[in-house]
Amino acid sequence: MNSRVILRHHTRYQYDRPVFLGRQTVRLCPVSRVEPIIRNYALDVSPDNADVLWRQDAYGNRVAEIRVPERVTAFDVSVSMDVDLGSRQDAAGGVEMPLCAAYRDVDAVGTQVSRFVEAWRVAGEQRAPSVVADLNRAVAERLTYQRRLEPGVWAPEETLRRESGSCRDSAWLLVTVLRHLGFSARFVSGYLIQPDDAEGLSCDLHAWAEAWIPESGWVGFDTTSGLTVAQHHIPLAVAGRPEEAAPISGMLDRCRATFDVTMRAEPFLSGSDTPELVMIGQPGVMRSYEAL
Repeated sequence: MNSRVILRHHTRYQYDRPVFLGRQTVRLCPVSRVEPIIRNYALDVSPDNADVLWRQDAYGNRVAEIRVPERVTAFDVSVSMDVDLGSRQDAAGGVEMPLCAAYRDVDAVGTQVSRFVEAWRVAGEQRAPSVVADLNRAVAERLTYQRRLEPGVWAPEETLRRESGSCRDSAWLLVTVLRHLGFSARFVSGYLIQPDDAEGLSCDLHAWAEAWIPESGWVGFDTTSGLTVAQHHIPLAVAGRPEEAAPISGMLDRCRATFDVTMRAEPFLSGSDTPELVMIGQPGVMRSYEAL
């Protein structure tokens, strides 16, 4: 895989009648610890008169709050970024601590999850990276990956009962099990860039889990592959619960809505024209010096 990659992601919502949008929250800016690998970044919102306010949420994520002053029949969010996958991401161990109480919150669980937790109780007391890696592989082997386009995340009990799930379902299962074992753990959403035989590179929205390991800090675990997270995972939001890391969320008037998502990654070519990354000053556009 080439080291530098141009990633483009466009989401378009269409409504069957003019509607007022409530505040829309966009969580599509890489987290601060991966700043060294982001060469350039742009978020573009349509309609052009949308008000874009950037802030940090309770988990330290860079979040864009979008307000649209008039009725619309469509809403567009586009992301472009230049990512250097050959650069090392900052280690989280020395700069982040698991102070957020939400990372240890545990929900009541059913029989399936309880049995799974008890099977790992003794091993989990070691708090070792190898134990969490083994647990991650066990989750990946237990579940059949299922691509789900409908919103929401299954409860861990349902995921185990079905023995299948999407990346967000299996990630939330691992987070839940880790917390019941006494770990601080959090849900992560982001981009996954991988080699693709047909197109060269593929890019998808993805989800995984992070566990706080003494002496190691936050370590990412991909429950789809059963492997630890690598440089081709680009985290966009960390949270105590999956719904708090949704890429785009918000309220709108009652209507029938459809959405279309296009996403692509391509090798950076020196001297190539990448207008999405160099335009400055357009309404609704945020550039890298504002976000990063």
